[in-house]
Amino acid sequence: MLDLIRAEEFVSVAELGDRFGVSQVTARTDLHELAERGLVRRIRGGAISRMALGHEQAFEETQLRDHDEKVAVGRAAAALVSEGETVILDVGTTTTQAARALAERPSLRDVTVLTSGLNIALELESTIPRLSVVVLGGTLRPMQHSLVDPLAALALAHVNAHTVLLGCNGVDPVGGVTNVNLPEADVKRRLIAAARRRVVLADGSKLGTMHMARVCHLDEVDVVVTGASADPEVVEAIRENAVEVVVAA
Repeated sequence: MLDLIRAEEFVSVAELGDRFGVSQVTARTDLHELAERGLVRRIRGGAISRMALGHEQAFEETQLRDHDEKVAVGRAAAALVSEGETVILDVGTTTTQAARALAERPSLRDVTVLTSGLNIALELESTIPRLSVVVLGGTLRPMQHSLVDPLAALALAHVNAHTVLLGCNGVDPVGGVTNVNLPEADVKRRLIAAARRRVVLADGSKLGTMHMARVCHLDEVDVVVTGASADPEVVEAIRENAVEVVVAA
């Protein structure tokens, strides 16, 4: 049952009964035991895998995972930024690589970068005054060194940026852009609303996956920048949603 729930992410009590030839009472009892062991979360009518809920990991835990691909994605995303732009740079390990790539472009000038990531602001500190760096306010979340509401919303309400470089935990042709954390997903939605061009950064492992908190549908995205490990079928399905996909080499 646990393997099925992890594969399907959500399974109903009725489906478990039919699949394993047991009564719904037995299925509910088994789900209760799995929930007591912390392996699933019981919801009305069935259960959700704890893996589907998305266990948030600290920045330091994830920054070396798929490192080379994240570097390539970050560079490809940074290459989309032009002189004179106002850019919103989201939190995350891949967007941090984009910040480093921006810093490595000495000819890039007169760019204002707004960010809710404290580490990203520090990555860009050496670029001042060539670039201007604005840190959005808010409550500090130590897992990602990020700032969330209430102050972030107040600041973003007065922003009209050219481009947002957005991080995420999943991009799916049907489910759209998703994240594992609700407060950060809310800030991401505000970042999207504050920019005219929406660029999503996602290494190949994130394509075709969905998480608990929806950030936006694909019709709100202009470009997805991903890596060489991305599933070609998923890439094509995203393109069929009229979204440009850049596969970073």
